[in-house]
Amino acid sequence: MRTNVTDGLAPLIAAILLGFFGGAAPAQTVIADQDQLQQVIVTGSRIAREGAQAQQPVSIINRDAIDKTNIQSLGELLQQLTTGGSALNTKFNSSGNFGYPPDGGGIGAGSSQVDLRNLDSKRVLVLVDGIRWVNESSASGVSGSADLNTIPLAIVERIEVLEDGASAIYGSDAIAGVVNVITRKKFDGAEITGYVGEYGKGGRATEGTLTLGGSNEKFSAVFVANYYNQDAISSSKWWQSAVPEPLAGLSAGSSGTLQGRDIFCDPRVAPPAYGSCTPDQSHYYNVTLNNGTTVPSWDPFNPTGGTYHNFVGSKDRFNFAPFNDLLTPSERKSIFTNVAYNVNDDFRVHAKGLFNNRQSQNQAAPEPIFVGPLAGSGGIADTITVAFNNPYNPFGITLDPATNFGFITKRPVEVGPRIFNQDVNTYYLNVGMDGDLHFWNGLKWEVNAAYSDNKAEQTFLNGFNIAKIKLALGDVTVCNAVPGCVPLNLFGGQGTPMTPAMINYIRATQLDSSDERLALVSADITGTMFHIQDRSAGFAVGVEHRKYIGAFNPDPLRTTGESQDSPAFPVNSSYHVNEAYAEFNLPLLPTFDTSGAVRYSDYSTFGSATTGKLGFRWQPINDLALRGTYSKGFRAPNLGELFGLTQFGPTVVDPCGPTSGAVVTGPPVTPLQKACVAQGVPVGFVQANTQITSFTGGNPALQPEKSDSYTVGLQYHASWAETGITDKLTAETTYYHHKVTGAIQAEDLQGLLNACIAAGGTDPVLCRSFSRGPSGNLKPPTNFLQNFGEITTGGVDLKIDWVGTATPLGRPSVSVQSTYVDSYKAVDDFGNVSTRQVGVETNNGSIPRIRINSQIGWTVSDWQASWIIRYIHSVTEPCSSAPVIGVEGCETATDFHTLRTVVYNDVQLEWRDAFTLSGMKIALGVNNLFGVNPPICFTCTLNGYDAATYDLPGAFWSVRASYKF
Repeated sequence: MRTNVTDGLAPLIAAILLGFFGGAAPAQTVIADQDQLQQVIVTGSRIAREGAQAQQPVSIINRDAIDKTNIQSLGELLQQLTTGGSALNTKFNSSGNFGYPPDGGGIGAGSSQVDLRNLDSKRVLVLVDGIRWVNESSASGVSGSADLNTIPLAIVERIEVLEDGASAIYGSDAIAGVVNVITRKKFDGAEITGYVGEYGKGGRATEGTLTLGGSNEKFSAVFVANYYNQDAISSSKWWQSAVPEPLAGLSAGSSGTLQGRDIFCDPRVAPPAYGSCTPDQSHYYNVTLNNGTTVPSWDPFNPTGGTYHNFVGSKDRFNFAPFNDLLTPSERKSIFTNVAYNVNDDFRVHAKGLFNNRQSQNQAAPEPIFVGPLAGSGGIADTITVAFNNPYNPFGITLDPATNFGFITKRPVEVGPRIFNQDVNTYYLNVGMDGDLHFWNGLKWEVNAAYSDNKAEQTFLNGFNIAKIKLALGDVTVCNAVPGCVPLNLFGGQGTPMTPAMINYIRATQLDSSDERLALVSADITGTMFHIQDRSAGFAVGVEHRKYIGAFNPDPLRTTGESQDSPAFPVNSSYHVNEAYAEFNLPLLPTFDTSGAVRYSDYSTFGSATTGKLGFRWQPINDLALRGTYSKGFRAPNLGELFGLTQFGPTVVDPCGPTSGAVVTGPPVTPLQKACVAQGVPVGFVQANTQITSFTGGNPALQPEKSDSYTVGLQYHASWAETGITDKLTAETTYYHHKVTGAIQAEDLQGLLNACIAAGGTDPVLCRSFSRGPSGNLKPPTNFLQNFGEITTGGVDLKIDWVGTATPLGRPSVSVQSTYVDSYKAVDDFGNVSTRQVGVETNNGSIPRIRINSQIGWTVSDWQASWIIRYIHSVTEPCSSAPVIGVEGCETATDFHTLRTVVYNDVQLEWRDAFTLSGMKIALGVNNLFGVNPPICFTCTLNGYDAATYDLPGAFWSVRASYKF
């Protein structure tokens, strides 16, 4: 029977191999030989068992595989997993562009996170040696995600990635999976490592590591000191960002222009029709200065006959991208120590500690000044009046937000770019003991205490005090009476820049800080309950106490609303949780075993939760096994989600704007025009700004998210192939499915606004968040977190490993990992489906349907060569959300622009015992060998490409040398 089944599977495996090796593939996830992990605890279970018999999918990235990637950052490494999704990384440069995200977690500037199954980084649990890692504080909130830049790659022995829900084993947050970083525990001797790499456009990365260690039968110790520095790459180095009129990005530029933009009504032409200023009135003006103008002059009866012309978005918008960074600079310094002492054969103690400092920087274009009701800030800027006696006011009238004022914008490049400097310290200490108890088949026990602290400060340079701007634009007699006040010129464009005295009066340096701490104590016992014939029935039980403390202290200017940048409010709170769990594994039959786990959690914030998990593994023949799991999970709301309060500036395309064809020029005809008119949109409406400020933040009444997850898969070990040219051939495939209910999230404002307009514009539920001013522009909506989301996703993983037989010409190997995302859907309680879907680019991220990572290796004597191929399937974006219509790929608003399939090739050549010097290793590598540029993304808001999905433009060259003695 076994022979027949095996013979039948051989052609299937061969076809799979041919299918994947015949195409392109990507990433750096090499699954270690799990046969080497017998009788250890592998992530996903607390019971010691053979790794090859795991009932849930686990990928293991060993040290050798890490070195072959040419990567020196843990976050960058994990973001190349085929099972990953869009996550924050150092290619994002968004401190000054969008305000604070709705979850209260802050912007996370300079950090790097990991996402699994496209379910967001806050639904991934990060462990270090099985112990929870502290979440980042980010200097702009209290986050629910861990910053992987706080864990230097130099201390990592291997990484275990559980690709399944595991709340019953580990508690909250383990909905999408678990990343367990295993640190170096034994090292004998000394090793010095140096690394340097650089992109063709700059961005040099340098690293140095000193590792010391020693061990004997009683004692072991490892010490690691690491330094890492990453230089910046300016966006101006890439043509897409540097061109004067970009095709992509936030509205293909900003309405905060160098020459200024003025929207107002002049009552000298005609009296206000109804006490307001709207585009349908004859005295309405939307103008900007002609380039090179030095002395602006205004004639309301001939507005474009002198120094002004009507504002044209495609011509006059400001390209902010060259001021941004493609790659943010970061300097990290860390020390790590891991010691263990065997008191006797049955009792051991251990301790580890880490200190990591990160200093990083974000840079953005000079801060634009927006004043007037169309500024849409919801704060002081909307209330500003420009006095007729302001000495620089060329219009000769008072601009009053209650009657004739829209807005004035000015991009004061003379001030310099916005600079956000982060200084982040992470402290970690873990002490524990473990031992053996010689009764009841033998037991192993372990007790741990851990304390971790992430402190962050961010200094914001070249921002403005909007209260001082209000005073400096108002009645000049009032300004002159205030010490230090200097009347402000927002009208002179580049020809008459703001003077140093003006700048110094309104400029304001701002300091934000935050702190997250995690203290925990845990105790675990594992062992054998009984035997079924020669097979052990294992169990594990344990308890854990955790306390979370979080604080966010924004600059006082933010809390009072006087900062031109986003306002924010303090958070200072804590909660604790007590948990107990039990897990078992029963080998019911020689070919069948099953497992189960249950965990009880009691939170001080919302009460208790109980989760469970079941799994099985059936091996009808030696070479083939069927496995599966079903788990209930949960994620407790974190401190930012409970208590944060901020503003966010998402990009929202108004369906009533010109790109949709809804502009009303007369009586409304189409249902879309009728809905817009019903909302109060006037004739000739044009959306003033696509960044719609929203008031958002936490909700103390939030309850935990709940999840249902299951996996089912096959493992195949082709023993029949282990002859001739093959030492090992294995394959596994897994179908996964996750469903999150009561998901904690804010509304997708774009989707909600679309639904509101589609329903006629007046639906009391769908339109409850939206209101418009007399101009038709949206007022800042409220958008607080709620438990109203449901997210479902599913797909298939396929992994193949082949190791060839050693020959005089060397030993080859091939590994392939691929993920096919079959579905992703996020829907709220009103039935509105999120714009985030499989194969669609949205909100600076995407879910490619197919990702494949392939590694080809060859070892001969002291030489190792590797070739890694990474494949990312194409995605599309709706041209209706693009800022520019009528270009190739977006000829009309109904088109969909395709972001092409991308293939990256990474190669490395390593020479061991180089120059006949034992312990010397030299590796030369190139990532993105052929310099493939990321596809242009019209809807992406910063540099015109999706930084969460694609590599930076151009190749990255590196060399690494190490010497162990």
